Amino acid sequence: MRDRDLIHDPEAGIERLLEIMRRLRDRETGCPWDIEQDFASIAPYTIEEAYEVADAIERKAWGELKGELGDLLFQSVFHARMAEEAGHFTFQDVVRTMSDKMVERHPHVFGDESRDKSAHQQTRDWEAIKAAERAEKAQTGALDGVAVALPALLRAYKLQKRAARVGFDWPHAGEVLDKIAEEAQELHEARDLGPDAVEEEFGDLLFVMVNLGRHLGLEPEAALRR
Repeated sequence: MRDRDLIHDPEAGIERLLEIMRRLRDRETGCPWDIEQDFASIAPYTIEEAYEVADAIERKAWGELKGELGDLLFQSVFHARMAEEAGHFTFQDVVRTMSDKMVERHPHVFGDESRDKSAHQQTRDWEAIKAAERAEKAQTGALDGVAVALPALLRAYKLQKRAARVGFDWPHAGEVLDKIAEEAQELHEARDLGPDAVEEEFGDLLFVMVNLGRHLGLEPEAALRR
């Protein structure tokens, strides 16, 4: 099939989108805006599109969700195209890597392991597999691999979940409440020490508040949105 026919074929699926992206980035005939973009300039759009997916789900706007998922998929295609141009990897490499990862992380579905495990046991197995993957990437610490670019509340939540899995946690929510009272008092006292001290203590208080939410089964970003 000729490229032009592929671009105008509504049944061509992902190959159509990949060809559209290739044409948009063509140095001679493509779109000037798309051509001048790089990973750093596109990354904010990727984050924005992910939030718009979450927003559509939150509002149960299923008609909009189709379009938002398409926008997010296009971001993956955009990044993969730039990576291919730079000789790093292709979109097919992305798909292959993700497929391999899902098969490896679900031995109870695609392998010989028992399917009778509880969800809790499967979660523990999942974390063990991810720990092994981090070790292969020289990410040996329990907190390694939590993305720095995550929203601060979400990153704090993920860090605390990781820490709890290796035993660094308060046993009960009541103890977290005591810690909140302690941090609130320290914030009160920091007001006489200048803005830097206030910022540090305010951050400490927020961090412990996130931990309380985790103990109560709450995801902080979702709780704050409501």
